[in-house]
Amino acid sequence: MQSFRSELENLDNPVVQKDIIALADKIQIFREGKIDPDKFRSLRLARGVYGQRQPGNQMVRIKIPFGKMSVQQLRRIADISNEFGGGNLHATTRQDIQVHYVSLDRTPELWAKLEQDDITLREACGNTLRNVTASPVAGIDKDEPFDVSPYAHALFKYFLRNPVCQEMGRKFKISFSSSEKDTGISFIHDIGFIPKIKTEGGKEVRGFKVMIGGGLGAQPVPAQKAFDFLPEDQMIPFTEALLRVFDRYGERKRRMKARFKFLISEIGIDEVMRLVEEERKALSTQSYVVKNLLGQPRLPEKLGFSDKAINDQEKYEAWRATNVWEQKQEGFYAVSIKLPNGDMNWEKAHKFGDVVLKYAADDIRVTVNQGYILRFVKEESLKSLYAELEALNLADPGFNSTGDIIACAGTDTCNLGISNSTRVALELENVIEKEYPELIKNNDLHIKISGCPNSCGQHAIASIGFHGSSLRNKVNKKTIPAVQVLLGGGLGSNGDGFIAEKVIKVPSKRTPDVLRVLFNDYEENGNEGEYYYDYFRRQGKDYFYQLLKFLADLETLKPSDYIDWGKEEQFEVETEVGECAGVIIDLFSTLMHDAEEKFVWAQEAFDGGNIADSIYHTYNVFINAAKALLIDKGITVNNQVTVMNSFEEEFGQDFKSLTGGTFKDFVLKINQNEPSEDFATAYREDAAKFLERVKEVQKDLLVEEPA
Repeated sequence: MQSFRSELENLDNPVVQKDIIALADKIQIFREGKIDPDKFRSLRLARGVYGQRQPGNQMVRIKIPFGKMSVQQLRRIADISNEFGGGNLHATTRQDIQVHYVSLDRTPELWAKLEQDDITLREACGNTLRNVTASPVAGIDKDEPFDVSPYAHALFKYFLRNPVCQEMGRKFKISFSSSEKDTGISFIHDIGFIPKIKTEGGKEVRGFKVMIGGGLGAQPVPAQKAFDFLPEDQMIPFTEALLRVFDRYGERKRRMKARFKFLISEIGIDEVMRLVEEERKALSTQSYVVKNLLGQPRLPEKLGFSDKAINDQEKYEAWRATNVWEQKQEGFYAVSIKLPNGDMNWEKAHKFGDVVLKYAADDIRVTVNQGYILRFVKEESLKSLYAELEALNLADPGFNSTGDIIACAGTDTCNLGISNSTRVALELENVIEKEYPELIKNNDLHIKISGCPNSCGQHAIASIGFHGSSLRNKVNKKTIPAVQVLLGGGLGSNGDGFIAEKVIKVPSKRTPDVLRVLFNDYEENGNEGEYYYDYFRRQGKDYFYQLLKFLADLETLKPSDYIDWGKEEQFEVETEVGECAGVIIDLFSTLMHDAEEKFVWAQEAFDGGNIADSIYHTYNVFINAAKALLIDKGITVNNQVTVMNSFEEEFGQDFKSLTGGTFKDFVLKINQNEPSEDFATAYREDAAKFLERVKEVQKDLLVEEPA
């Protein structure tokens, strides 16, 4: 493993230094075979290091909170991609940037260099609170009650490394919209915040409509309303309480049922909200006032002009009409950058950064449709900016239009990919450009593609969605790359969200024909001004099934239909275990090691004055050690409450002298007490005694087992 100590010396944050050194140490003992592979996988995922389809290569997911980055940060990521990876910057639907083809051994050095420009990998993957997303137009949206950017930033900072969201049953996602139009897509998030202002006592009060329990994946579910108006100072306390509930009650055994949406489905939103209130007393803060620490964006000192000529006036006019719009700040415009598949190579990223600083604010926003938005461009500079973007091939019109197709990485790099998604996206964009050019002005009908059912490409909320699949020809027994067609999803003009419905599965090579049939049908039969999600519901699912049925006919297959896009060989399904949800670890020694490690963390947090963190680490000492004993006896458990109940049933009498009652009541003192130093000390002392008693009982179990 290469040395990265010099990079660490340039960091002034000892917590970050310790984090990176810990990753390096864990990689070393993994190489030596001294750590359980599943435990190591869980650890690296929580540090943004994700195994690729190609053996020996890692994808590194770089967290860009609410999509905001400076030009210097863009340049840093570009250099990282060139030095450590394949040289490409891939923008994702969660406003992250991914770098592929990275060596595991070099990830600590990579991370250390990123942190020199305040860029983190922490909690970008795994069973954590993932990147906090926000409307990319926050702060410049004419419809917004106020700028949500400082709130998204505050939430990100508050929960980074927070013990309540480090090892949950599954990932957890939060978004901020800029207005009631739900530009942050709150309806597909575990928590979605939509800004609102109301008047109380003659004064304007800020707050949020709060949506909870949404999610995509193989079983998409729209969010439900938790609050019509939550005061702004309650945003973080509510989030922490809800995360505590999910951490404690969320499923941990059945991975496919472990998202927060399933917990709401199981116990109901009213019970979830009751449990949230139960956690209030234990919170370190009952009110959290968000301060704007972002400052004002740095603007160019003078108007930017270019000596490059505009060679295609018609393209410029199309770009001006589809990629440029007026901000709420008078005299300034936002400019959108359309990126096929969200990709930009490192050299172009550097040149793009130069253009940004010349014409726009030093504030780039990554968008949820895998592009970028520039801010505070003067109208007088638009033509010059276009000319310089066009020289970089970054001035394609049709941002966020039908021709701006979202696609995940699919079989290019992802273990879960079934069939190719990126090449399909490029083929469909080519169809639109050549045969339906008017659709680059259509912002209603959106196309989204995923390589598998898990919806990283958000196919479940597409007007026209596709996800990778396969079909089998019963005659010759060969497998065919296919796509599942979904229709009718999207975001309504008033902010309502719609989940797309599965209609039919067709061979992948026929996807362009699916698009042609659907476009032609909509043109012929759609009413004037009728949105596609309304048209789909008016016609009904069976109408579209019958419309596309002929494309699913396997008796008319061509030899090329057996070969996936971008490939030359016969198609075979080659998926492996995916890593996007983390892993579940059920080994006694591993769980006890975790419990003892968390005990150390509890003491360190206490010594650092972080009392609430210390208490939560101590709580996890009880949970992990109890689970270890249950696992050792062959008892499976699916959430933390089950751990407590099962432990009482199996071992209650063995621990009665310590607990004085039920194990559950003993552990849940955490939400019956305020986070004081006295309680933290007593709770931690109880945990120390509990660890010793667990070891004693486990030895007795070993003695009892027959030889």
